[in-house]
Amino acid sequence: MTLKLRYAAVSDTGLIRSANQDSVHAGPRLLAVADGMGGMAAGDLASRIVIETVAPLDREISDDGLLDAVRDALDAANGRIREAVAEDPSRDGMGTTLTAVLFTGTALALAHVGDSRAYLLRDGHMQQMTRDDTFVQMLVDEGVITPEQASSHPRRAVVTQALQGGEANPAYTFMRPIAGDRWMLCSDGLSNVVSAETIGETLKEYADQRDCARRLVDLALRAGGRTTSRWSSPT
Repeated sequence: MTLKLRYAAVSDTGLIRSANQDSVHAGPRLLAVADGMGGMAAGDLASRIVIETVAPLDREISDDGLLDAVRDALDAANGRIREAVAEDPSRDGMGTTLTAVLFTGTALALAHVGDSRAYLLRDGHMQQMTRDDTFVQMLVDEGVITPEQASSHPRRAVVTQALQGGEANPAYTFMRPIAGDRWMLCSDGLSNVVSAETIGETLKEYADQRDCARRLVDLALRAGGRTTSRWSSPT
C-alpha cells in the first residue's frame, strides 16, 4: 500500500533573539529542519543554504535510491557551506544542524546531524528517532550523568557535530512507514523547553497537523523559548 504524507510547518522567532536562524522545508516527499548554530557567524545563512540544497529531493525517488540521494544532498550542502566561508572568511565558524525525512509512500530515509530532533508516534507510543550530537548526550552515553540531568545541564546547547563545511558524519536510517505514523521534526527551541512526554501528548490530542504544530510552538513560547516545528502523518 502506498501512503501519502500530510504535513504542516510552523516557525517562530521566539522571545530570545531578534532573528530566526531556523530554516524549514515541508512538502509531499520531504520534511526538513535546519537550525543555524547560535552565537556563530551567519548561522541563518548556513541553515538556508542547507535547506535550499536538500529541497530538490522533494520529488519521486525509488526506494532503492533513497539513502544515496539523501547522502549526496547532505554532501552537497556541506560543500556549499565550505564555499560560502571561502567567499567571505568572516563567516568562518558558521554551521547548522539538519534533520530530514525523505518519503516515497512505501519507504523513508531519515537523515540527522546536530541537535534538532525527529520523533515518531506509532500505535500510541512515541519514540525519539534521532540521537543528539551534543556534549551532554556524550556524558549520558558514558554514564556520567542521567538523561534527567542532561535536560538542565549548563552545557546542553554545546553541539559536537554539525554541517560546517568540514568533516561531518550524519546518521542515516532506512524505514518502512505504517499508516497512521506521525512524525514531528523540530529544532532544540522546542525540545529544550517542552518535555518529550508533553510533545507526545500533544501529538495524540491534535489530529490536524497545523493545529498540532501551532500548539507545540505555543507551548515553547510559554516556556520562554523559540522553536521551529513540523508535524506530519502518512496515511
